[in-house]
Amino acid sequence: MRRHARMGVRGPSRPVRTCVGCRSRAAQSDLMRLVASSGAVLPDPAGRMPGRGAYLHADPRCWESAKRRRVWSRAFRTAQSLDTSHVDALFGGPARVGGAPGSR
Repeated sequence: MRRHARMGVRGPSRPVRTCVGCRSRAAQSDLMRLVASSGAVLPDPAGRMPGRGAYLHADPRCWESAKRRRVWSRAFRTAQSLDTSHVDALFGGPARVGGAPGSR
């Protein structure tokens, strides 16, 4: 009988994802999934929205880091400018559209 390589004493491993803000790895269940849809970055709490997802810690420092580094074109593999105001509202920040500095 073959044993699965990941099945050890601790049981099956959980999926691991990388936070786009701090770039540390964490269990998928510990991160918030974001999806690009209709030109906007939207939170996907159920993890069921179609499309490519990016993962982020529910920490304002990770969100600020992701915005400062402008990770959205790489994370979602798009050249389109994305509206991040929906996720900004979760963190209590000012709404920004397009990601250009000073556009409020």
